[in-house]
Order: sequence, then C-alpha cells, then structure tokens
Amino acid sequence: MRVNYDNLWKMLIDRKKKRTDLIKEAKISSNVLARMGKEEPVSLESIGKICQLLGCTVDDIITFYPEEEQNNGN
Repeated sequence: MRVNYDNLWKMLIDRKKKRTDLIKEAKISSNVLARMGKEEPVSLESIGKICQLLGCTVDDIITFYPEEEQNNGN
C-alpha cells in the first residue's frame, strides 16, 4: 500500500511552515520526515503528533493507495 502525504505538504505551505518545522514542533525524528518524503508508512504515533500540532485528522493529511493502482502504470 502506497501512502501519499501531499495533503500534509500543502497544509504546511498554507500555514507557512517548512517540513523541518515538523521535526521541532511535532517532536518527530528526521527519519520519520525522510520516510514521509519517500511516501513510506510511518508510525501512528508520529502521525498523531503531527495531527495534534496541526489540529487536523489523519484523513486531512494522508491518502492511501492500494498496490494495484501503483503497479498499473508499470
């Protein structure tokens, strides 16, 4: 399953925040941010910290795509 964080990145732009601001303000590791940048899954704890910081829900920042959709373009 592919995880897409585009809505999170758009939300950060709208709020004039940088990705690295998440590390400091949400207290997540740089490894978590790197995994998100590669559209890889991260822990629910990390997602919870980000949602709490931004005052949003998981659905507001993450979209999941089944493997079939990912492989159709290949």
